[in-house]
Amino acid sequence: MSLEINVKNIVNNFDEVSSDEFLEILNQIMLEFKSNLTVEYLKGKIQKIVEISSESEKKKQCKSLLPYYDWYLQGQ
Repeated sequence: MSLEINVKNIVNNFDEVSSDEFLEILNQIMLEFKSNLTVEYLKGKIQKIVEISSESEKKKQCKSLLPYYDWYLQGQ
């Protein structure tokens, strides 16, 4: 599947997506960013989420990163 399709699927079905899948796609979206500051910020956020043991807490943290998915879709 293309990145755009994956992003749309995650945005539309966020509750059914694992945090690992969410973060994997976010890593692909990061390749589109022009700002190194944004990329470094997200890498830090992703690392903190990966270190969380509770899937429900990971999902809460991932939900706060959904605007990056919206940003990607606006450019498509």
